[in-house]
Amino acid sequence: MKVVTAQMMRELDRRTIEEIGVKGLVLMENAGLGTAEAIDENFPGVQFARVVVIAGRGNNGGDGYVVARHLSSWGAEVLVVLLCRKQEVQGDAAVNLEILGRLGVEVVEAPDESALDGQADQILGADIVVDAVFGTGLRRKVEGLYARAIDLINGFPGPVVSVDIPSGLNADTGQPMGDAVFADLTVTFGLPKLGHILYPGAIHCGSLELVDIGIPSGVVDEADIPYSLVERGQIQANFLPRKPDAHKGSFGHLLVLAGSPGFTGAAIMTGQAAARVGAGLVTVGCPAGVNPILEAHLTEVITRPLPESAAGTFSKKAATQVMDLLKNKSALALGPGITTDPEVRQLVARLVEKADVPLVLDADGLNCLEGKLALLRKRKADTVLTPHPGEMARLVRSTAEKVNRDRVGVARKFAERHGVHVVLKGAGTVTACPDGQVFINTTGNPGMASGGTGDVLTGMIAGFMAQGMPAREAALTGVFLHGLAGDEAALRVGERALLAGDILEELPAVIRGFEQGLDEEDEQ
Repeated sequence: MKVVTAQMMRELDRRTIEEIGVKGLVLMENAGLGTAEAIDENFPGVQFARVVVIAGRGNNGGDGYVVARHLSSWGAEVLVVLLCRKQEVQGDAAVNLEILGRLGVEVVEAPDESALDGQADQILGADIVVDAVFGTGLRRKVEGLYARAIDLINGFPGPVVSVDIPSGLNADTGQPMGDAVFADLTVTFGLPKLGHILYPGAIHCGSLELVDIGIPSGVVDEADIPYSLVERGQIQANFLPRKPDAHKGSFGHLLVLAGSPGFTGAAIMTGQAAARVGAGLVTVGCPAGVNPILEAHLTEVITRPLPESAAGTFSKKAATQVMDLLKNKSALALGPGITTDPEVRQLVARLVEKADVPLVLDADGLNCLEGKLALLRKRKADTVLTPHPGEMARLVRSTAEKVNRDRVGVARKFAERHGVHVVLKGAGTVTACPDGQVFINTTGNPGMASGGTGDVLTGMIAGFMAQGMPAREAALTGVFLHGLAGDEAALRVGERALLAGDILEELPAVIRGFEQGLDEEDEQ
C-alpha cells in the first residue's frame, strides 16, 4: 500500500477535482459520510448518543460538518463547536455549514478561549467527541485557542474520533506540533499519510481506518509516490519452492565477521539467524581467543579463528585472511560485537572498500565507518546498513532525537547520497533504497527492544543475500519476518520477557507459514 505526504495527497485531490472533474463537495461528502459510517461501526448505538464535533474553519472542519449532518440524521444528538465565527468559513466547508443551519443542527461559535471554556461542560459530558480541528496541512505550532481545544479533547473520558488525522499532528513526520489529539479512532481518506504510520503519530491515531472518497486508482498509479507499507503479499513472493535436486551449495555461503571478548553472543546469534533463514553454509570469523566459545555454541555453523589484537579484537592483520575467505563466499555480514578498536577500524575500512560481495554492515561496523562514508559510494556490490537511531546519528553527525523526528527523510537522503540500502531500526523500521523508494514495516513490538535482536536481523538479511536475493528484497523480507517472529514470540512469552533467542526459536514456524501460503495458492 502506498503512503503519502500531505502535499502528495493535496496533489491527488487537485487532479481528481481539476482533471477528472469530481467536485470538491463530492470528495468532502464522501469523507464525512465514510467517517460517520466508521463511527457507527465502531461505536454501536451512536444513534442514541450525544456527539460533540469540534471543528475548525478549513476543509477538515467541513468534513466534520458532514459527519455531524449524517449522525444527526441517524438520530444522534449533535452539537458542533466552531472554533471561529461562521462568516470566517469559506468554500465547500461553508456550503456544508449552511446545510447544518437549515437542518437545525446546533452550531455554537467559540472563537476564543473564553467562549470555548464556556462549552467545556457540553464537551466533557458527551458520549463521543469528533475532532475536526486541523487536517493534514498543519505546519505551525499549535497555540492559544487551538491548544486549549486539544487539551479539552484529550481530557474527554470517552471515545475520540479524529477526522483524517489527529489535530496537531504533523502529517509527514508523525511529530506533534506542540500539542496533538490522542484519538481512539482516526478515519483517513484516500491513502494513509506518513504521520499516521510513523511514531509517535501511530500512537496518537489509535485505530486507523481508511475511507475511499473517490480518487481514481489511475490518478494514484500515475503519481510519483516513493513511500509504501511492507505487506505480507510482497514478502510471499520470495518464498518459491526449492528445486528437488538442490544441495547446500545452491543456497550460498555467508561469511560473518563478528564478536570479541564479552560480545560472543552477537556472533553466535548472527550466524544462527543466517542459517535459520536458509543460507546453505555459514562461516563465522572471529578473533582467535573467542573461537572456543563460538565452537561450543555453533554446531551447524563453521567457525574460523582470525588474528587478534592485544585487546583480543580483530587485528588489522586479519584482512589478508578475510579476503582469502571471501573468495568462495556469496555475501558478508560485518560488525556485530567487533568493537571500535583502532585495528578493527582499519579492518572495516579495508573490507568495505575491497570486498566485492554483497555486504550487510551493522553495529560496530557502522561506528567504525564514521568519517569514511566515501568508501560506501565506491562499492559496486549491494550494500545494506542496519543502524539504530544512535548509529544513524553518528553517521550523519546529528543526534538520535533529530533522527527520530524525521526517520524517513534521514534514511532516504543517506541511501540516495551513498548508493546503499538503509534499514533504520526502531518502531516502524524504515528501509530506504538508493533510488529513493522507502518502505515502512508494520510488524514487531516493544518487546524486541532488547540486546541481540539487531544481531538476529543482521544475520537474517545477510542470509537472504547469501542466497542471491537482491538487497531490497533481502532487507524487506528480513525486517518483516524479524518483526513477525517477534510478534509470535511475544504471544508466547510476553513482551517484557522476550529475548533475541525467542525470535530465533519462532523463525522456523514463521517461515513455514510463508511456504504453506505458497502451497495454498497452488491448490486454488
